[in-house]
Amino acid sequence: MLDDSIAAISTSLGEGGVGIVRISGRDAFRIADKVISTAGGNSNWLKESHRMHYGRIADPATGKIIDEVLFSAMKAPKTYTREDVVEINCHGGYIPLKETLRVVLAAGARMAEPGEFTKRAFLNGRIDLAQAEAVIDIIRAKTENALKIAVSQLDGRLSEKLAFIQDKILTMLAGMEAVIDFPEEDIQEESNEKLTGSTGEIIGELEALLKLAATGKIYREGVKTAIIGRPNVGKSSLLNSLLGQERAIVTSIPGTTRDIIQETINIKGIPLVLTDTAGLRETEDLVEKIGVRKARELAREADLLLLVMDAQDFYTQEDKRILRELDFSKTILVINKIDLNETLSYKEEFPIPVVKISSLSGQGMTALEDSIEELITQGKAALSETVIVSRARHEDAIYRANKHMEELLAGFSTGVPLDLLSIDLRSAWEALGEINGSTVTEDLLDRIFSDFCIGK
Repeated sequence: MLDDSIAAISTSLGEGGVGIVRISGRDAFRIADKVISTAGGNSNWLKESHRMHYGRIADPATGKIIDEVLFSAMKAPKTYTREDVVEINCHGGYIPLKETLRVVLAAGARMAEPGEFTKRAFLNGRIDLAQAEAVIDIIRAKTENALKIAVSQLDGRLSEKLAFIQDKILTMLAGMEAVIDFPEEDIQEESNEKLTGSTGEIIGELEALLKLAATGKIYREGVKTAIIGRPNVGKSSLLNSLLGQERAIVTSIPGTTRDIIQETINIKGIPLVLTDTAGLRETEDLVEKIGVRKARELAREADLLLLVMDAQDFYTQEDKRILRELDFSKTILVINKIDLNETLSYKEEFPIPVVKISSLSGQGMTALEDSIEELITQGKAALSETVIVSRARHEDAIYRANKHMEELLAGFSTGVPLDLLSIDLRSAWEALGEINGSTVTEDLLDRIFSDFCIGK
């Protein structure tokens, strides 16, 4: 348990019914007692844990009443941080929260750093590092599926899987050391066979996690999606239709979209980070030229491309040129304005999925969503009860652990001495330990928790 006590506003700033100021640390109760006045000066709340009490926040320096509050005192270790915690439920306005925090800090608390409450929960052993990161993923979840993955990780399912693999590695290390320490026992050949089999099993476990990482990142980070095409084919109309609101300006004048418009939507549980881009064409307009260049950059960087063509003026030479520039594996052809040309037919066999829609009437939008889901999840594991890795940091650590295990397997077949092979085995264990925090450095901890909001 750390020596000082910290405090912060733990709810979003702005107007609301309730806002919370949280205090955590060995002096949390003493600090709260200085600023909270109860009816008749009753301090029985100091003896009652995990119960809500009524009182007022007052400035000890002036006696001025700041707010009428409900507060709870929670004794360690049955708290979020495993320290004594007081949560003060104020009225949810900026001024009462700010003033309450001010007097709490004046009474002896220190302003919490970003993520410091969760960091203390980790340092005090309530959760491991993967579970701590799941907290911020829950807060930032954009879809129900993203929330499901984050809750699974907070429950410890990823941690349990990694602990199982680490235990296997430790068992292998023990076997290696037995052979190294007692060479006269003549057990190396039998031991090598067993170690080789265990190495293959661990590689299989790690590769299964890596295979699911692409799916996890999709749900956590979203799919970068660019809507592209020549001018006036209905790119902005498609954006508005997907969003269900008039977000982009729509006119019959080509080149209306010059700047980049970006929004996030939920398509069948998959977060799409949609970007409406400038129409791709040759132009002398300086501003539009910048927009076209940016559109091409976004097309290269995107995970998904929605190439829009006009059903009334379909598959022009400009359309053909644009299509040739694209990565077919991440592109869907969207034929827009089909309500104006319902008899459209074509002989071309396009190397990408094709969907006919009317962004004006909504025709074909369900088919487009189905096509988006199919393209994104193609070849990837569907979201299920399986443990899913969703953070790039975790994926990198698992990848490094797997490389060490592959080098270990190669070493067995080429006769590398066991004392050298044990280095790879220890390195694999340490790489996995970076995920749950068993081998993490202080610098890495600081980087991870600096990404959290203050108050969490």
